[in-house]
Amino acid sequence: MKTLISITFLALGALPANAGISLPDEQLRTFAACAGRLSAQMEHQWMFDGDASEITKRQRAQLIDLVSAVMAPDQGREVLNWRISAKAAHHALLTRATFNDDPGDAAWAADMAALQTADCTALLLS
Repeated sequence: MKTLISITFLALGALPANAGISLPDEQLRTFAACAGRLSAQMEHQWMFDGDASEITKRQRAQLIDLVSAVMAPDQGREVLNWRISAKAAHHALLTRATFNDDPGDAAWAADMAALQTADCTALLLS
């Protein structure tokens, strides 16, 4: 089945032929990074938009469920590292957007944070 999915993605041009990435591992990494990003988003919203944090909290929980569903038992440390790294990077973007003296750079950071959050929430059914 994994081979069939990989061949389908290769045929569609979604993955380079020499990517060397296991599709399930890439999926897990995406879910873990998104869980980390939404953790940072939720914490940022606690300070500035409490109501929105409840929505983000539910979305984050859904992503954590996805991580748990596709993670092998021996991948806990690696997955936690991915989540923490993504959370730190997203936190840096949000801080840059909120507390920046350069309006252009602040707008860029806000746009990037919003784009990354939207990419993650687009993975969810609801």
